[in-house]
Amino acid sequence: MKTDPFSDAWAFLIGATPDHVSLGLLRYPFVALYAAMLVASVVIARANWHRDPAQRTAAGLWTLLFRVLMGSMWFQGSTWKLPLPVSAGLQYWTEQMADHAAFPFIAGLVRSLVLPNMVLFDPVILVVELGLAVSFILGILVRPAAALGALYALGLWIGLYRHPAEWAWTYIFIAIVHGQFAVHVAGHSLGLDALIRTDKGERA
Repeated sequence: MKTDPFSDAWAFLIGATPDHVSLGLLRYPFVALYAAMLVASVVIARANWHRDPAQRTAAGLWTLLFRVLMGSMWFQGSTWKLPLPVSAGLQYWTEQMADHAAFPFIAGLVRSLVLPNMVLFDPVILVVELGLAVSFILGILVRPAAALGALYALGLWIGLYRHPAEWAWTYIFIAIVHGQFAVHVAGHSLGLDALIRTDKGERA
């Protein structure tokens, strides 16, 4: 149950959300992984800031903030894709897609292909969402990850379009943000992509 943004954010940081608690002892590696990525993002941003004067802009800091926030969204989403082989949360929302997709053929595909094979789909979805989280928080391979994230969000838009409790525009806005990350190569703003590009330039 939601309380307020500050309390909920703190609960997420310390692994005290219901999704974390449901993982049992596995929640602690998730908390440690997220904390490590946050620290790494700061270290990477600082390295960029000192090495490249062009990175020292308000726009770069703004992009960094939104990258980390979007990565945090995907990381939080990944926590309820566990436990494997099939999480109850993912099972429920996949069933909702079968009932509320925008087009009958999409609903049929979910019902005939995805639901009977959730043991296979759940780990793939978990890896994809964790991969997006790592990409955005660290700023590595952001352009392809953002393109994938945009397609993922559009898939959710189509899959849950007629769900009475969902606001379809939510997924459109998520896709738009990912599109912006791809177009503007958000990893070049205080991310690992920028460090890699600088290293290549220095060796050239």
